[in-house]
Amino acid sequence: MREWLQILGLVLVATCGLLVVQVLYDDFRSLRELGARGWVLWRYLAVTLPSFLAVALPIALLISLMFTLGKLHRANELTAMRAAGVGFIRLTAPVWFVGVLCCGLSWWLNTTVVPWSVEESRSLRDELGFQRDAKSLTPDRVGAAYSVAFDNARERRMWFFNRYSRFTKHGYGVSVSELDAQRRETTRFIAAEAWYDDQRHGWVLKDGRELAFAPETGELLGSTPFTEKIKGNYREDPQLMLLIDRRPVDLSLHEMGELIEYLEAEQNPKSVPYAVRYYGLIADTLVPLLVIAMAIPFSVTGVRVNPAVGVSKSIGLFFLYYVMANIAASLATKQIVDPAVAAWLPNIGMGALALWFFSRVR
Repeated sequence: MREWLQILGLVLVATCGLLVVQVLYDDFRSLRELGARGWVLWRYLAVTLPSFLAVALPIALLISLMFTLGKLHRANELTAMRAAGVGFIRLTAPVWFVGVLCCGLSWWLNTTVVPWSVEESRSLRDELGFQRDAKSLTPDRVGAAYSVAFDNARERRMWFFNRYSRFTKHGYGVSVSELDAQRRETTRFIAAEAWYDDQRHGWVLKDGRELAFAPETGELLGSTPFTEKIKGNYREDPQLMLLIDRRPVDLSLHEMGELIEYLEAEQNPKSVPYAVRYYGLIADTLVPLLVIAMAIPFSVTGVRVNPAVGVSKSIGLFFLYYVMANIAASLATKQIVDPAVAAWLPNIGMGALALWFFSRVR
């Protein structure tokens, strides 16, 4: 245990260090262009670093465990302990205990720390972008997303914004259509500006017009202007509207959950990539145990070679896991298997492979 934890700490630090270098390579220039200086860059790194732990932990576990067990196997220490009557289960019990703790750590990282890190780092980048745009643009165009459409099939409402500013949190050039059960338009609100008011618990429409239509024919029945209209029954989250078409990797677990719920309500096939990543993050909770199950038989069997050979084997195992994960994601995208099943397929495959290796251990 002592030897393993020492190597685990070193590998974990080294892996996180490599990931930090990658972030600096990918983001440093763009952050500098956004005006980030000094402590802002350090703050961005500090916010981003916790999300690396969930990625680095399985890699560090596999490399360190195969290196340590391989070293003990090469020195005949495992053979001596087993010859002294120490059973294989008792011999590896401390390793499995740490694996269970790492599963709990993975769950906490994926459900709490990583979502916070993803949202906070994106918020920091947006803040830098707002500060840069504010020097040359009017407030309503700072951090603007253009042509934002949102279909709330559950509440029978369709939204469209010519422009939505993430800085002012107001939409401009707004159109909201209310539909009947057969998806026919009954009422349309057109407004110059709209925003969600937390205190009034609804949307506020400003400087617009209310249009009434005959659902059967689509004929315009009436038009009524208004200066301000409060729609307390409109509860759409503007943040959810802006998540549409973002890459799954750019969203936190909580945001993907909200987006999946919305897309599945309207039976939109775009939900599949988000669902695969969402369930994949949950399935990753058991990866530490799979890593241990693969590392032990690989390390304690075969000829006594240099422990570095175990490290090279671990790279091959992760490559195999990556291939299986991509095949499963492809099957889910083609709707051959359910996304939840696809997320667990790599773990099931690696678990079966681990059982086969364990059956060969003498």
